[in-house]
Amino acid sequence: MRVTKILATTALVAAGLSLGACSSIRETRGYVVDSTLLNSVQPGIDNQRSVEMTLGRPTFTSQFGEPTWYYVSSTTGRKPFVRPRIQQHQVLAVKFGPDGSVIAADRSGMDEVVYLTPDGDKTPTLGRERGFLEDLFGNIGTVGQPGLGGQQGPGR
Repeated sequence: MRVTKILATTALVAAGLSLGACSSIRETRGYVVDSTLLNSVQPGIDNQRSVEMTLGRPTFTSQFGEPTWYYVSSTTGRKPFVRPRIQQHQVLAVKFGPDGSVIAADRSGMDEVVYLTPDGDKTPTLGRERGFLEDLFGNIGTVGQPGLGGQQGPGR
């Protein structure tokens, strides 16, 4: 009787642990979203300093065009031993004018995420294909020839 209870308890514990191992793992990456803080950024009222004090430093900033700060947040979920999949994705783009004041604060989500698939296992490049032997022996005879950038003897 006692052995049966121990076996039954062990079986229940093993079943509970195995079900727990199959649960999804959630990970939050990037900016931790706080809706109250995001809604507090007001165009025409805030400037770069007040946005940084409210939201913190941006995930990244624009390199070209009008100054824009991006706050990116992603939540992924995955089963054990499986590639993670994005469940939620949110981007807040805060655009600034020449004087540093906020012009616009735009939000976007999963609808604007672009999924790229690589084209096979090789990257296409411009130019001609060279074989192994041509790569290995291609420079023989070109060192020191006039017009090819090599020097024409010692000391010159």
